Amino acid sequence: MLQGLFEGYPYWVRAMLAGVIVLAMAYLIAELVSRVLVVLVERINRHVPGDLSARKATRAALRVVRVIITLLVGAVLIFPAMSMVGIESHIGLTPAHLASWLTGSGLRIALIALLAWLVIHVIALVVARLEGEVGTATTVDVIERAKRARTLGTLIQNTVYVLVSTISLLMILRELNVDITPILTGAGIVGLAVGFGAQSLVKDIISGFFLILEDQVRVGDVANIDGTGGLVERITLRTIILRDETGTVHVIPNGSIQRLSNQTKDFSYYVTSVSVSIKEDTDRVTRVLGAVADEMLRDPEFAPFMLGPLEVLGVDRFNDAAVDVKMRLKAVPSKQWVVGREFLRRVKRSFEDQGVELPVAHRTLLVAQATPEAPATPPAS
Repeated sequence: MLQGLFEGYPYWVRAMLAGVIVLAMAYLIAELVSRVLVVLVERINRHVPGDLSARKATRAALRVVRVIITLLVGAVLIFPAMSMVGIESHIGLTPAHLASWLTGSGLRIALIALLAWLVIHVIALVVARLEGEVGTATTVDVIERAKRARTLGTLIQNTVYVLVSTISLLMILRELNVDITPILTGAGIVGLAVGFGAQSLVKDIISGFFLILEDQVRVGDVANIDGTGGLVERITLRTIILRDETGTVHVIPNGSIQRLSNQTKDFSYYVTSVSVSIKEDTDRVTRVLGAVADEMLRDPEFAPFMLGPLEVLGVDRFNDAAVDVKMRLKAVPSKQWVVGREFLRRVKRSFEDQGVELPVAHRTLLVAQATPEAPATPPAS
């Protein structure tokens, strides 16, 4: 019946009319589905703290979903629409076949796509909620914890996205009667080749993941990695970047790390020794050192960096000229050197004021006395 209505029109007019009808229907269906998804997402977001990046990602995902639905619906309806306007085609779906397909494979494809989108979105919301909770914590290292949470969150989101998308795509292809056996075989071969060729890369990524997960080192820490020390400037899943005191940048793969020594984890100690004369009373020297540390604890410039009074460990060693008194100061991470250098500067000044004698090297100089020359023997006559 509908074919008779357009029988007198030129071919291009009927084709254009079919395209307009299909685009209009595809747009309406995509808009309807996207509105339903918006309502569903808003209900889920009520239980999650507001996060601008998550909202932007959701809007971008909805736009992608709208475009995909429009294309899919257009591809499905174009041939039945052409048949309705009198353009015969040997390929495509008839209205009867279309109805049968929509109630069978089409419905299953829609459910697969919807479930995949829901899984990806729920994982993104959970990660955003965890990042929000870490970001609102009131700890000293809240910034670094937030960075670690974002790194792990991004890794988890990307992994889930790739896995769910791949599985969903394979299931949809199977519903479209596409033989996925060659795809699976090819993917297995490619995965095997990549596994053999990128063993070190995989090892670096796995080591970096556990390094970040276990919070072994963070950006801003001072660490020594296999004999190379410096400030940690950046941590990725593959490498750690250190900058030493000369400004040299060291890039260390995570998979090659055998020993990592973090010098600024939670707190730090400045350990040093002070040498005094062997004649000095070590108890008096200890009292002078404690008084200098107590003075620094009352100084508003250095008190925030100190986590306790001076701890004198005792006499470390002595010889015929000097006694070494060993001590340590507990300080905020990365501030132990600032505190220690100021402490030693004040110790020298206090020793001068209190008359504490510093060791002086004693040297014994032996001077050999010259032997007088014997008189010359006269020649025999």
